[in-house]
Amino acid sequence: MNNAYPEYQSVNQKWAKEIPSHWRMERLKLVFGLRKETNNPIITDNILSLTAKQGVVPYAEKEGIGGNKPKADLTKYNICREGDLLVNNMNVVSGAAGVSRYTGCVSPVYYPLVLRHEDNVWYYHYIFRLVTFQRSLIGLGKGILMHENDNGTLTSVRMRISMDYLGNVLLPDPPRAEQDQIVRFLDWKVSEINKLIGIRRKEIQELKALKAAVINSAITRGIDANAAMKKTGVYYLPKVPASWEVTKLKRICKVGASINDLLRKHSDQDEVVFLPMENISEDGEIDCSIKQPIAKVKTGFSSFAKNDVVVAKITPCFENGKGACLDKLESDIGYGTTELFNLRAGTDVLPEYLYFITMTKLFRILGEGQMTGSAGQKRVPADFIKDFTIGLPPIDEQQEIVDYIRSEKGRIDRLIATKHEQLKALKEFKSSVVSDAVTGKIDVRNVTVPEYEHFDDICDDDSESDEESDETEIDEEV
Repeated sequence: MNNAYPEYQSVNQKWAKEIPSHWRMERLKLVFGLRKETNNPIITDNILSLTAKQGVVPYAEKEGIGGNKPKADLTKYNICREGDLLVNNMNVVSGAAGVSRYTGCVSPVYYPLVLRHEDNVWYYHYIFRLVTFQRSLIGLGKGILMHENDNGTLTSVRMRISMDYLGNVLLPDPPRAEQDQIVRFLDWKVSEINKLIGIRRKEIQELKALKAAVINSAITRGIDANAAMKKTGVYYLPKVPASWEVTKLKRICKVGASINDLLRKHSDQDEVVFLPMENISEDGEIDCSIKQPIAKVKTGFSSFAKNDVVVAKITPCFENGKGACLDKLESDIGYGTTELFNLRAGTDVLPEYLYFITMTKLFRILGEGQMTGSAGQKRVPADFIKDFTIGLPPIDEQQEIVDYIRSEKGRIDRLIATKHEQLKALKEFKSSVVSDAVTGKIDVRNVTVPEYEHFDDICDDDSESDEESDETEIDEEV
């Protein structure tokens, strides 16, 4: 299977140094034409969208969306037909390309590319999905810029790659029969690798569920299996250890605590930590790398102090567990996204124990049920946190429970890290197999492809599939 072709020619591209001597390199504009079919007058109201996980789908079928996308004037859209290679000209360097299985209308941000000859569009789809090919486009034309906002956060400014620039990109052009065999071979091999990736992702999810169960059990029932229990009268917390006090959070912590006393010790020029949402993980870690003068952030942002507990209030960050105990905050006070609650522990509760309370399954599920606001912008009300009832052990037992959770969490996190390394290796292997096949580094012409179970391509962004985040969505409308 790994036999090379007899002879090669140098092509000296960033992502491919050589191809078989009988292949050609063609400019993209000679392989594809741009479909210049407008939706004016309206031909279809089926809006198509391009996502990393699902490829090209009707907008109403996008995961987590549902329903039709409201648009005032579909006559500004263009037509994409079944078999077109749809490319997002603002995100192509991130793999925003897919073959459409539908006819519909698309935003002008998309290029519907149509084969000029009897080529196999899926061969070129594999090329566009290659990370090495995508990276080769970064310096093309306008590229991608990063803009620093006044609050210190970085925003990616995705400049469009014009068709003039994209059209001059060189692509390998094997004979059609070889294109077909390469696609058959890659469909098989990629399915095999995707199956293994899916297994690893499932194992990661199971380990995360185990970690969540450890926290939930320890915080709601304790770690002494022989402890006597008592009834609470709370429907979602029927029993707690008999020595625990049943109490509301507002009696053991301050929600929205002020930093005014600490602020008096600072000048406006003092720099403190600034936490945008992306610098707060779903596992309690914070990135303190952004520092800002107090004068720039003291109005219009949330505030907190070292050892406070922060909890994301907005969907989906709340459901995903965004929050942290700020015991490692690199300044005595800080500021951050307005979508945070800060909780300050009183004398009856350890800050880290308070954080673990906010990480219980009970807290997250019940909070989700209390959210208010419109879809996609729902927030947990402060009163939910204040009135959340929990069993509270004595301080010394809190410390024992915190130590136990740390130990179990660390053990599980090490297993998760190992699975992530395996995932990374599988993805690198998949990329290598695809690259070797589409550039002719391996000769697959005589490979017999057996019957196999097909597994769809899996989103390459671990944050989406492993962290249950929506942030790999690559649809970009104008």
